[in-house]
Amino acid sequence: MIRLLSCISLLAAVSTSSIAATAAAGPAAEEGRLVAVTDQDYDNLPAARIRLMDPVIADWNSAAAQKWTWSPTVANGFSGLTSAWGLPSDVKLRRTSAGAYVAVVADSKGLAGLISYPAGRKLWGVNVGAANNPHSVELLPNGNVAVAASTGGFVRIYTASQGSSSTGSVSYPLPDAHGVQWDPARQLLWVLGGSKLAGLKITGTAASPVIEDGPVITLPTGGGHDLTPVLENHDLLWVSTGSKVYQVSKSAAAVVATFDQAGIKSVSSMPNAQQVRTSPKAGCRTTWCTDTVNFAVPTATRTLTGAEIYKARVWSSRYE
Repeated sequence: MIRLLSCISLLAAVSTSSIAATAAAGPAAEEGRLVAVTDQDYDNLPAARIRLMDPVIADWNSAAAQKWTWSPTVANGFSGLTSAWGLPSDVKLRRTSAGAYVAVVADSKGLAGLISYPAGRKLWGVNVGAANNPHSVELLPNGNVAVAASTGGFVRIYTASQGSSSTGSVSYPLPDAHGVQWDPARQLLWVLGGSKLAGLKITGTAASPVIEDGPVITLPTGGGHDLTPVLENHDLLWVSTGSKVYQVSKSAAAVVATFDQAGIKSVSSMPNAQQVRTSPKAGCRTTWCTDTVNFAVPTATRTLTGAEIYKARVWSSRYE
């Protein structure tokens, strides 16, 4: 069982006031209210980080808007793995079987990690390999970690439950793998790659997992990119492709809604159904980054000047 480790000081970039504010509010109070962004800061790799932002504050450039920030360092337990960081590609808040808040992170330079939250200490980490390009990450209920690697063309289950440096794994081939999302009701791991959305059965034991085929949904378009839950609706998933955004019914194994939105790098929704999206913005250093997070229903925008955001995630530990 994964245990929450004791809190020590975070990266120097995290202000004392930000940590204090987080601790005072508590993770439970933040659930479904804050938004985490993966700031790749491509021109300054040591500054690439996860930033936890408050959408209620209109000026995201103000100190009050940023509630927490994190990147792997020797001090927080990631000795030997810091070189596998610099292009953070995913982050999710989760809870362990013991009820402790944790976060899972992935980086295109290779890192997949599990950290305590808000302390930011390493609970587990591995270098998946920059050549494999980890794009998405998920914590399974037994403490193992699933990673989708787009260039590597696989979804891999790592035996994170077996120790902080465990590298044991089992892989499932999936060309252009971009998304992983656990489904607690159906006990399936939904995975996204190309036009394929599949529900995998994870059997075996925590120490020796086995991946078995399950339901497969073929999307109307290819270039599958993001996969998240429609919070407060236990049946629906958000899926973005190169040209569309879909809502997919898990029970019907079918697309039930289509939105004509191209190039969406991340899409999710808050418990109140407000959508949170990112898409590339002209003038950003890469063809996939932006400094702005877009909200819909109701419509709003939040901008972090100079940031190179890839994804925005509703900060919720819930799987659905």
